[in-house]
Amino acid sequence: MPTHIAAPTRVAAAGTAPKLIDEYVGRVNSGTAALSIAHMRSPAGWSEPRQRPEFTEYTLVLKGMLRVAHDGGALDVHAGQAVVAHPGESVCYSTPLPEGAEYVAVCVPAFSPQTVHRDE
Repeated sequence: MPTHIAAPTRVAAAGTAPKLIDEYVGRVNSGTAALSIAHMRSPAGWSEPRQRPEFTEYTLVLKGMLRVAHDGGALDVHAGQAVVAHPGESVCYSTPLPEGAEYVAVCVPAFSPQTVHRDE
């Protein structure tokens, strides 16, 4: 029988300027370790510490622009575009434009504070 997920769970976000994270599937909301699916809304000027996660993160930008800094430079990912951050890559996400960004992140395996490895 399919599992109905009636609502997400709001989880705490890292970084400056409060970002909203609503997890639909993952360790917190559904007890799923295989992957996580979260709806993110980050305001203008939001940024988080650089990270080197053990998981693959697939990000689909719905509105605005998400900047993904990496060891080789930076990618500006606009609405209708996606980006894949691979395990072990050093990345830093931010939303520098006035409209901020709205996006969906899928992590395989599921996001975990123990496997994201953020800089202090």
